Amino acid sequence: MKPDRAAQTVIETITAMAAEGRPLMKRVLPDDGTVHFWQHYPKKDARDRDSRSRWYYHVHAAGDRDADEHGHFHLFLHRTQLPEGAVPTVMPPEGEDAKAHVTHIAGLSINYQGIPRAWFVTNRFITNEFLYPSDVMIAHLPDYMVDNTQEDSLVNRFVTAMVALYRDEIAELLRIRDLRQAELVAEHGAAAYEKESGVDLLASIPIDLDAKIESLGLD
Repeated sequence: MKPDRAAQTVIETITAMAAEGRPLMKRVLPDDGTVHFWQHYPKKDARDRDSRSRWYYHVHAAGDRDADEHGHFHLFLHRTQLPEGAVPTVMPPEGEDAKAHVTHIAGLSINYQGIPRAWFVTNRFITNEFLYPSDVMIAHLPDYMVDNTQEDSLVNRFVTAMVALYRDEIAELLRIRDLRQAELVAEHGAAAYEKESGVDLLASIPIDLDAKIESLGLD
């Protein structure tokens, strides 16, 4: 998806959600409004039936998130979307027996109005991913597609389009991630990628959706 089409899709989906009076978070959380902190929504993640890309949304407890953040998405490629010979930098402790064979693209933070507010990248242990070098991930960002999960179609399309629209920014975050992890490895060794490092968040960038759309000449 080209950036101009992605921008149009983001505008269309957010506008449609607003017109229905159901912002993004109401479409991914239980209808009764009950929210369990840190739980995946949906429980087994939203998985595209064709690409195998996936997403889940969750909410951190107050004090463990920015004041204007409601919750955030974690977005993943499945390992089958990468070249067969691609070798992960680090694998989960379970190795090939890990439950989910996914690699984390980025997190997408959402405010209380259901509007994206920031992108971020995390340390490996946060999502228990198969960590691949940034150049491998960047080359396959165009393969991320979640239009065909069983979840809300507007949410699916929004998430797919956000990755396409912000491909350059996500690529830069992934490069920064690798540099930051190299620094942690120098300090902690193999524990750099795990909870023992004491580092959860590696980098983030704010999102100004209006400015991004204006930069494409679509205002």
